[in-house]
Amino acid sequence: MDIKPIKTKRDYEHALKEIDKLMDAKPNTRAGDRLDILSTLVVAYEEKHTPIDAPEPVEAILFVMEQRGLSRRDLEPYIGSRARVAEVLNHRRTLTLPMIRKLHDGLGIPADILIR
Repeated sequence: MDIKPIKTKRDYEHALKEIDKLMDAKPNTRAGDRLDILSTLVVAYEEKHTPIDAPEPVEAILFVMEQRGLSRRDLEPYIGSRARVAEVLNHRRTLTLPMIRKLHDGLGIPADILIR
């Protein structure tokens, strides 16, 4: 199959071009297997060389709101009054420990992200 580890940026770019050519490959075929292997190698290279930083707490809250179709009013049980929610989302007030616990328990946002 002639697949080599991705060690350099050049290897990475070559693998991406190859993946682009193989995107329509059918599963359980020679081309499909090649696509699976190259994709796995690319993901491993990206995780090692281009790590993604954890989001800032308010960004994480806004993301969850968008994903679940929540409004600011829906955050009141976790953060407090409408004014308090606005202060937090507008970066005028930091999250308190009770808020972090409620957001973590109620919305499943990882506590380590909310603590940042």
